[in-house]
Amino acid sequence: MAKRPSGAGEGPEENGQRAKRLKGTAGEGDAEDQNKRTPKRKIVLLMAYSGKGYHGMQRNLGSSQFKTIEDDLVSALVQSGCIPENHGEDMKKMSFQRCARTDKGVSAAGQIVSLKVRLIDDILEKINNHLPSHIRILGLKRVTGGFNSKNKCDARTYAYMLPTFAFAHKDHDVQEEAYRLSRETLEKVNGLLARYKGTHNFHNFTSQKGPKDPSARRYIMEMYCGEPFVREDIEFAVIKVKGQSFMMHQIRKMIGLVIAIVKGYAPESIIERSWGEEKVDVPKAPGLGLVLERVHFEKYNRRFGNDGLHEPLEWKEEEEKIAVFKEQYIYPTIINTEREEKSMMSWLNTLSIHDFNSSAAEMEADNKNSKNSDVEDSDGCNDDSD
Repeated sequence: MAKRPSGAGEGPEENGQRAKRLKGTAGEGDAEDQNKRTPKRKIVLLMAYSGKGYHGMQRNLGSSQFKTIEDDLVSALVQSGCIPENHGEDMKKMSFQRCARTDKGVSAAGQIVSLKVRLIDDILEKINNHLPSHIRILGLKRVTGGFNSKNKCDARTYAYMLPTFAFAHKDHDVQEEAYRLSRETLEKVNGLLARYKGTHNFHNFTSQKGPKDPSARRYIMEMYCGEPFVREDIEFAVIKVKGQSFMMHQIRKMIGLVIAIVKGYAPESIIERSWGEEKVDVPKAPGLGLVLERVHFEKYNRRFGNDGLHEPLEWKEEEEKIAVFKEQYIYPTIINTEREEKSMMSWLNTLSIHDFNSSAAEMEADNKNSKNSDVEDSDGCNDDSD
């Protein structure tokens, strides 16, 4: 018996449906082929994210129990068709590099990553469609082929948001919600923060670096506390610090020492003493509130920003989107977590047990005891330790 040819005896409707199916399959194949044919280009992505619930920025392949920001980013890049799946498994294939490695729970309003992608249509929209709402790609720019976001970065600006009752003197009985920062105290805080400007030996502001280690010398361009503001009945302020690069724990210890001085636990002279060779007990402020605010590429911009082929790595047009993201995702997370967990108040209660005149031997013993906790709870400022 002769075999009926495919399509024989089918009605016009069935023929039409079959044609549509074939056309659809062909269309999907065409899209995939088009993606494969699209040349890869070196770009940078401007990222903002709330770090709560993540074990930092950097991906840890083979450690799926600790979710990172890059896990979600790479998944979105693959799903959107920007990179092949095997590039997600081996990030070197797309020349991926983050500008700063933020740590567990730390947020970012201006993280920059550089990588090679296929410049598909509506690329930002497609990537964001595959990301959770608390991670956003806010901008994209083409860069030179050899660009590396970590090596080309001249400076980083971090912000630290804290409740202002942290600056209340230890001898005053303070109600958290009632406290308001006085002009005099704010001026004192800013006078102390300004002392950090310049190049100093910050070996006392990190772990596992000795006073003679040249890498402990760091250059701070500016550091100041802005005007206070009220959220959820609690007054907050934001400290901003701009430096070439930062070591683990450095920013939190810089802020912790200023708080200890303003509260009356430590003398003002301890800042200068901490830059000397002796070991000084420097308290580490809580990680909550630390945000990678902005990264700077001033040398790159001078050389390539106006060459007619590349844009300067500045994000003036994205500033409004950055501000909206901070108000929607970063600040509420910090405020709500502070209200629920009271991390600042708990930490303030530990300041009295610090010995701001402790000897090197005492400090060495204390460091051994705290070594394990330091590894897990780092500052999120490991710009130069990748």
